[in-house]
Amino acid sequence: MGIFDFLTGEFIDVIHWTDDTRDTMVWRFEREGHEIKYGAKLTVREGQAAVFVHEGQLADVFTPGLYMLETNNMPIMTTLQHWDHGFKSPFKSEIYFVSTTRFQDLKWGTKNPIMCRDPEFGPVRIRAFGTYTIRVKDAARFLTEIVGTDGEFTMDEISFQIRNIIVAQFSAAIAGSGIPVLDMAANTLDLSRMLAAKISPALAEYGLEMPEIYIENISLPPEVEAVMDKRTSMGIAGDLGKYSQFAAAEAMTAAAQNPGGGMGAGLGMGMGLAMAQQAAQAGPWGTRPAEAPAAAAPPPPPPPPVERVWHLAIDGQTKGPYSRAAMGRMVSDGGLKRDTLVWTAGQDGWQAAGDVGELATLFTVLPPPLPGS
Repeated sequence: MGIFDFLTGEFIDVIHWTDDTRDTMVWRFEREGHEIKYGAKLTVREGQAAVFVHEGQLADVFTPGLYMLETNNMPIMTTLQHWDHGFKSPFKSEIYFVSTTRFQDLKWGTKNPIMCRDPEFGPVRIRAFGTYTIRVKDAARFLTEIVGTDGEFTMDEISFQIRNIIVAQFSAAIAGSGIPVLDMAANTLDLSRMLAAKISPALAEYGLEMPEIYIENISLPPEVEAVMDKRTSMGIAGDLGKYSQFAAAEAMTAAAQNPGGGMGAGLGMGMGLAMAQQAAQAGPWGTRPAEAPAAAAPPPPPPPPVERVWHLAIDGQTKGPYSRAAMGRMVSDGGLKRDTLVWTAGQDGWQAAGDVGELATLFTVLPPPLPGS
C-alpha cells in the first residue's frame, strides 16, 4: 500500500499512501526506526487524513494536500522537537493515514427478536435488518479512542461494535415510537431518520459519523405471521356462511365428475349440503344470532346419488343422453347391442357396452329364446 522514495539510503523524502483494499480505515507508514527527514514531502490525498504521533503523543493532523515537513507546517511538532532553536535533525515519529471516505453497504440486523408493545396485537417480538454507511469524521479522536497502535485497522474490527450500537438504539426507537407493527413498513424512512439521530452522539465519541442508515425489513416471528395469514384469509372470505355454501357446491361438482360415483359421492354431497345449511343459519363468525332457538334442527337426509347418463354412437352419429333404465329398454328392443359404443362423463374414451360393468348386466337379464324359434 505504501510507496517509498529513497533519496539517500537512510532518510525518507516522500511519504504517501494509496489504498486498494476498500476496507482499510487506518494504515501506519512503516519505516525502520521511524526516522523521518526534516523537510520531507507529505502527500495526503482526497478522502485521507495523516496523523503524526511523536513519542506516544498525538501531534499534528494533516488534511488533503501536499506538505513540506518543516517548521511552518508542523506547529506542534516544532514545539516538541525544538525546531524553533535550529534543531533540524531527522525526527522519529509514527505517521498514521486515516481513510475519511464512506464505507458503504454495511449490514446490520437484530440477532434476537425485540420485544415491544403493539397497540393492536399487544406484546409482539419483531426482527429487523438493513444497511448503513460509516466514515471517520475526527481522525485524531478515532485514532486515540479505537485504533491505538494497530498498524492496519480494517472495517471488520469495528463493525461488530457499531452493529451493537445500532441494535440497541433501534430497540429504544421502536419501543418509544408507538407505531403499530402493520404500519411500520410505511414508516421505515421516518424510523431510519429517528435511528440515525439517536446513533450519532454515540458514534461521535469514537470520531465517527453515520451519513446513512436504512431499515430494509421489519418482520414478525414465523408462527405469528402464520396466524396473521389466517386472519387475512378470514377477511378475504367475508361471510363465512356464504363461503361454506360455495365450498359445498364446489364439492358437489367435484363429486359429480368423479368417475367412481356411487354412494360415497352422494353421502359426501349430502354432508356438504347439510354443512352449508348449518353455516347459513349461523352468524358471520360461526355463532348463532340471539333469536335462534337453542336446539338446532336435525339435518335433512342426504340426497340420492346422481344417476349416470350415457351417449351412444349409432350409424356414425352421437345420440343421447339415455338413463340406464332407458338403455335397458333399448336392449329389449334390439337398439342397443354388446358392441355398441357408449360414453359417459368420467369414462376414458368410447367403449363397447358389453365391456362396461354397469351396462354388461343389461345383456344378461334377457329371457332365453322361445322353444322352436
